[in-house]
Parts: sequence; structure tokens; C-alpha cells
Amino acid sequence: MNKFTLPLIAFIALIALLAVGLNLNPREVPSPLVGKPAPDFSVPQLHTPDANFSPKEMLGKVWLFNVWASWCVSCREEHPIIVEYTQRPDAIPVIGLNYKDKREDGLRWLTRFGDPYVLSAFDLDGRVGINYGVYGVPETYLIDKAGVIRFKQIGPITPKVLEEKILPLVKELSK
Repeated sequence: MNKFTLPLIAFIALIALLAVGLNLNPREVPSPLVGKPAPDFSVPQLHTPDANFSPKEMLGKVWLFNVWASWCVSCREEHPIIVEYTQRPDAIPVIGLNYKDKREDGLRWLTRFGDPYVLSAFDLDGRVGINYGVYGVPETYLIDKAGVIRFKQIGPITPKVLEEKILPLVKELSK
């Protein structure tokens, strides 16, 4: 065996691993929470600081949990899609989670761009986001009537994701 054979095999294996890795979609990171009960929490609401929100309030409903922030550029890209979706007659409730933001900034952002949420919970320190495994904003979770996470969208919801992934699953879960 030639002294170059082993390094050549190692180099080819490394190239193959890199090629596979470069073809993966970083938005398709599997979430260990899909198929498991949504973590419970109780945090103040953005608009009404003396009122709290807990996912337990949504039991019996299929709903979307959208993590957003006023400082998030991708949230601005996604927001019109959520606003438009919530105006549809077949829309399910969308609860927002204002993540690691200043209350005033979040309120101003919703006033400026529209408020599609039934309500927005306020996660100042990011603890709720940590419990949900938030990698970065925006992220959206589809939660079923039993409080189980059925889908996680990392990054902005696009019209394609909404039509091809979320809405068919909503239809199935709403039966």
C-alpha cells in the first residue's frame, strides 16, 4: 500500500461529508419538542402587563405560537403573511411571544405593522424561548387541541410553508 493511500481516502471522506453538509437546509433542524406537550409557562401579556398568559388557556384549540421581536429583520418579512392569514375565515388563533424585547418597542412595532395576534405574551428574559428551544426569531409552533407541538417552523413563515405545510396540518388537526 502506498504511503499516500490512507491520506487520500481520508481526504475523499472529508470532502463527501462536507458535500452532504452543504446540501442540508439549516431551517429543517429537527426539534425534539415536536410530538411532545408544549412547555407550560405563565408570563405577562404584552398589551396588558397585569394579565398573564399560559398555553393551558388554549387547550381544546389548534393554534399557532409565533415567536417574534421588534428588532428582528426576518420578523418584518414574515409579519404581513401572518396578518393576511389571520384575516381568513378559516384562520386558527395565533398567539405571539414578544421575545427578549422592550415592551414599548414591541407595542410600537405592532401599532406600525398591524397586530394579527389574539394576544402577545411578553418574554423579557427569554426563559419561555429557552424552554421551547428557540434558536432565533422568528419561530412558529403549531400546537394541537391536546397541547402537543405538531410542527415547528424555524425562520420566517413563507406563503409556500403556510400553504404546503401548516394549512394541511391545521386541517388535519382541526377534525
